[in-house]
Amino acid sequence: MKTAAPTNVHLVLRVNGEEQQVSFAPYKTLLEVLREDMNLTGTKHGCELGECGACAVLVEGVPVLSCLALALDCEGRAIETVEGLASGGKLHPLQAAFADLGGAQCGYCTPGILMTAKALLEREPNPSRERIKEAISGNLCRCTGYQQIYESIEEAARTIQQGSKR
Repeated sequence: MKTAAPTNVHLVLRVNGEEQQVSFAPYKTLLEVLREDMNLTGTKHGCELGECGACAVLVEGVPVLSCLALALDCEGRAIETVEGLASGGKLHPLQAAFADLGGAQCGYCTPGILMTAKALLEREPNPSRERIKEAISGNLCRCTGYQQIYESIEEAARTIQQGSKR
């Protein structure tokens, strides 16, 4: 007699600095677990093909398309979503710059762009416009024309640098 495979896996995911026990079907993507099982809906469900970047999150500080990553593969790794950007009720400089400079219009692509930009600024505190374009080239936006996005990332870089000089 063949025994059925377990329907759910039970493990601990470290999301936005907190360890959380979660139970889910082993075939679920990280995107599905974040949105459906952890109620972290800031990460957007876009193309499901890894082409739009709306689902980008950071795994160990590296942008990952969560629609293509199995949640099982993320056990024990630091996962950061857009919900983890603000700290102590204060917006991250990227969030503030996007709000101030119109980097977000409809906002659907914004969480993925913010996370991708955060990874860039952590690696390169003062990236050129070309580096910014290259870094977010996998994040599609239908509303802004990208100019405000580039300007927002540049402004956030300046703000972060000024804050680190104090």
